[in-house]
Amino acid sequence: MTSTTPRYKAIEDFLLQRIHDGTYPVNHQIPPEEQLARDFGVSRMTANKAIQHLVQQGYLLRQAGLGTFVTDRKAESSLHDVLNIASEVRARGHDYSNDVIRCEAVAADDEVALRLGLRLGAQVFHSILVHRENGVPIQLEDRFVNPRWVPHYLDADFSQQTPNEVLVASCPISDVEHVVEAVLVDAQTAAWLDMQPSMPCLSMIRRTWSDEHLISYARLIHPGERYKLRSSSKRR
Repeated sequence: MTSTTPRYKAIEDFLLQRIHDGTYPVNHQIPPEEQLARDFGVSRMTANKAIQHLVQQGYLLRQAGLGTFVTDRKAESSLHDVLNIASEVRARGHDYSNDVIRCEAVAADDEVALRLGLRLGAQVFHSILVHRENGVPIQLEDRFVNPRWVPHYLDADFSQQTPNEVLVASCPISDVEHVVEAVLVDAQTAAWLDMQPSMPCLSMIRRTWSDEHLISYARLIHPGERYKLRSSSKRR
């Protein structure tokens, strides 16, 4: 017994291929349902199902009275707020998952000691995670934590809680420092993020405080073509 591919999937694959290869760039209007149904020899309802799937996945956006357009599918985070990345992904209606690369106690080197205000060689907790949206890597989180303020950090189950959630549960965050720059990454980081080393990335250095206590230093790497940062402010 052989399985057959649903007829709407052929339209979905056709549209995805043209989105990925740049034939249909961001803001491009795709062919209307009637034309797709005619070209593929299916009903308009079948064409509508294919389009609706891509709308739900964030590839397309319907605009009443105008048509359906390709969207900028980059994940987006606020630069000012420290939000839980799992909640951000799920708020977009997408699936969140992660890969835990490392979770260990290490001796602070020069940079980590300086960033966390500790003595060289002091014990710190270190974790590396790859955060995924619909299975696609969108962030590499390389984090160091002061054990004094979050003593049970290494005991956390990061399949159930993100590092952000663990930190907030132990020490409510009161202050944040961000430094953002464009970077190229090494081969290992590129492999973890499933990208080419020649692709530009956004690097965010984040330090977080709870009252007067400096609790965490993290380097967050985002593939530039999959992620964007947003900043907004109000003038009084």
